[in-house]
Amino acid sequence: MVRITKVHTGGGDGGETSLVDGSRVGKEHPRVAIYGTIDEANSAIGIVRAEMNRTDVIGIPNKRLIEANQMLSIIQQELFDVGAECACPPGGVPEQMSIIGTDAGERLVNEMDYMLEDLEPLSSFILPTGNPIVAHLHMARTIVRRAERDACTLREEVRHEVISYLNRLSDHCFVLSRWLTGEEGETLWTPLGKR
Repeated sequence: MVRITKVHTGGGDGGETSLVDGSRVGKEHPRVAIYGTIDEANSAIGIVRAEMNRTDVIGIPNKRLIEANQMLSIIQQELFDVGAECACPPGGVPEQMSIIGTDAGERLVNEMDYMLEDLEPLSSFILPTGNPIVAHLHMARTIVRRAERDACTLREEVRHEVISYLNRLSDHCFVLSRWLTGEEGETLWTPLGKR
């Protein structure tokens, strides 16, 4: 069980931080970049959920917002799990720590397939804009993609399931952004020669 009684320890004042096992690394370490970016993605998803709770978005069925919030609630928990795993040195995941399996990525795929049933195929790329929920989902998508790239820098030290999960999560954010587009519709990219 985690017990945090004091946040400001001063231990990081010299540019180092502790991994889960207590070993110290520089804050510029690739492993710190991975779990830091995962934390950033989780915060971006938190903003999406906050927007869904405070905004009356025209043209999005309430049932869809409830389902999306449930999906994102699970995803936020999983991102904490993935971040905690990435904060462990290679081979240093404590026995009592649970780690995600392939079932998490498979669930994301099933949710995408469910949402895609309601969506028309795309004829162009989508600009990352729209209602606040959609715009923030695009931001979350790009942060998750950066977390995936960060994880790939240590692909020999990060489980395949983590990289696969991040890859699928970025796609999930994209599909979810389309699914939650209201009556304003999607803004498609117009190639340079056609605008």
